[in-house]
Amino acid sequence: MVRFLVLYDTPADPEAFERHYREIHIPLVKQLPGLRRYTISRNHRGVRGDASYYMIAELDWDDMNALREAFASEIGQATAADVPNFAPAGVRSLVYEVEDL
Repeated sequence: MVRFLVLYDTPADPEAFERHYREIHIPLVKQLPGLRRYTISRNHRGVRGDASYYMIAELDWDDMNALREAFASEIGQATAADVPNFAPAGVRSLVYEVEDL
């Protein structure tokens, strides 16, 4: 499995961020081809170092090819293009393989 992790910085207008994320971005993300799991988390507490993110999103696919195909699709491009519309404060992302032990 591969995971796409998105770390959102605190927005200047949290209410506008939430409205756009819930009404527009989530419906886009849920249409990504091959998406297996999509979660968001809040109220993070850093254990070591600074972990002051507003929200974290985790999206899972079966493999790297499935993830690439999802973001190469029309809906994938629309989803990526939507991010600056609600997260101008900043966003960081990582892609990595996940191994269950």
